[in-house]
Amino acid sequence: MKITTWNVNSLRARLTHVVDFLRDHRPDVLCLQETKVTDDQFPRAVLEDEGYECVFTGQKSYNGVAILTTAAPTDVVKSFPDDAPDADKRVLAARIGDWHVLNLYVPNGQEVGCDKYQYKLDWFRRLRTFLDSRWAANDKLVVVGDFNVTLDDRDVHDPAWWRDKILCSAPERQAMRNVLAFGLADSMRAFHSEGGIYTWWHYRAGAAFVDDGLRIDYVLTSKPAGERCTGVVVHKDIRKQKQPSDHVPVTATFTDEVGP
Repeated sequence: MKITTWNVNSLRARLTHVVDFLRDHRPDVLCLQETKVTDDQFPRAVLEDEGYECVFTGQKSYNGVAILTTAAPTDVVKSFPDDAPDADKRVLAARIGDWHVLNLYVPNGQEVGCDKYQYKLDWFRRLRTFLDSRWAANDKLVVVGDFNVTLDDRDVHDPAWWRDKILCSAPERQAMRNVLAFGLADSMRAFHSEGGIYTWWHYRAGAAFVDDGLRIDYVLTSKPAGERCTGVVVHKDIRKQKQPSDHVPVTATFTDEVGP
């Protein structure tokens, strides 16, 4: 089982990149964020032609999440239970066989201390409540997405510059750790304890090519899922494509057998 997460920063703008990725890597599950497309405009037919079933929830110009899967998804959930009908489209869950996948696009927060920052911290609180209400720590659960948080300074190219700024502030990191306390682990760290692995770079001055980046895209695993994880790969080469997203895909591979 290969599960990939990727903030594509507009699915229609990156559709060729997505199709190329599906053909080159054949993930069993591809979770997309920032699709930025309403449901009636979602390019379902193109993706189905590649052998994928699609579930999605989107809106015009902002947000949007999708799950593409080679097996039939069931138990689809498209929001937090307490979301208003016009809430941002940031949450999508599905069951694929005996695997549970939760795809998230966490709010950015804009600036430490502003209203959107407080909304982000509260969103994390609601996420933990959602996890507690729907899953158990012994489920084969994989939570992926753009979390818009660096868990620690290993995930930051220039920790001194980013200190206490948005994406790197202590309250944001603690809010994400509270989510992890549900019983989730950062799968990347099981294989790579070192810093310097990033998944996002701004577009200015060739930041990706001097590695001026952050790691804000994650594959989080419950214990039963983590025991089956055999590796995690960041597809940095995708950033070399013409007109890329500012994020690159992250793929975790799982086996049916529990590791030693």
